[in-house]
Amino acid sequence: MIGEQIFTRARGMGGTKASTISFSFSFKIAIEHGKHGTSTLLKYEGRQRTSESAMLMMSPTVSKGQGKQATTEKRHWSALAYSSKIIKAGALLGDTKTFLLHWDTNASIAENMERMRRDNLFGKASRSRVEDVLAIFRQRYLAEECVTKALVSLVRRKFPAVALERILYFHATCADPLLHDAVTEIVVPMQERGLVDIDVQKFQGSLEKLVHGKLTKNWSETTLLRVVRSILATLRDFGILQGTVNKKIAPPFLPTEAFAYIVFYLKQHQPSGAKLLELPDWKLFFLAREGVERFLFEAHQRELLEYHAAGSVTRLTFPANTLEEYANVLAQR
Repeated sequence: MIGEQIFTRARGMGGTKASTISFSFSFKIAIEHGKHGTSTLLKYEGRQRTSESAMLMMSPTVSKGQGKQATTEKRHWSALAYSSKIIKAGALLGDTKTFLLHWDTNASIAENMERMRRDNLFGKASRSRVEDVLAIFRQRYLAEECVTKALVSLVRRKFPAVALERILYFHATCADPLLHDAVTEIVVPMQERGLVDIDVQKFQGSLEKLVHGKLTKNWSETTLLRVVRSILATLRDFGILQGTVNKKIAPPFLPTEAFAYIVFYLKQHQPSGAKLLELPDWKLFFLAREGVERFLFEAHQRELLEYHAAGSVTRLTFPANTLEEYANVLAQR
């Protein structure tokens, strides 16, 4: 295996028997242990840099390879600031796949964007709508070159649609603090209490509390309602909710290949094994620590990665050095 990492576990496993599992098991674990994770949410914002006084700097340093050249940079996490940009976004799954399918990895971002504007690749009625879509895609999928290349590879290699859409959901929520926290701070606690029906008025009240004091600019009641509707529609299109008019929390589902991609990505930014398993990002899939470990064993059985536990030490390895390489490995399965 390439890219091996050994780390110390913070807690015992309670057993290392590997077996094929269903997501329903992890779903139950999340209900029973969902409050064991970190309660304070820190939001990763890719390569964006601001002054250190406005940032919470993580101590780990990670190496990011570009071919044979590797650069080392600190991972930054910033305080949240919510915006209403979700109104202009949505899941945009069809347009996203078109965008990635036509992306030229040998051209610059500016060159790709200009070509897509000129060719009206998405068939939009107005130039302003094209600009809105491109701005959203830039935020979600272009902040890290390794992510862009990996997603392009998955689309071109016809990676299974359900798994791809879970990966796109992950990157979209990680790029939008409001969408991320609407799931982790509103939807997940509902699910943990056994609630599945979404009451729009109650959801609006919860969102209003969530964003209080964290807005880039104040919202009117009309804007707040539009944001609520846009969030719910986006989560439905990504498969987290279901229902056209009356929405419900959908049964959680995460293909093992999508999990493997996500854990590789997160490991690049969080090399600590104990912290990796307890990142709040796993709540996006209703997973607690025990559920993450179960998926690691499942991925190990499928030979998508290697995960071993012996006492207080575990070993997690992948058959690739970069996210793009790993995407190619997953797409060939």
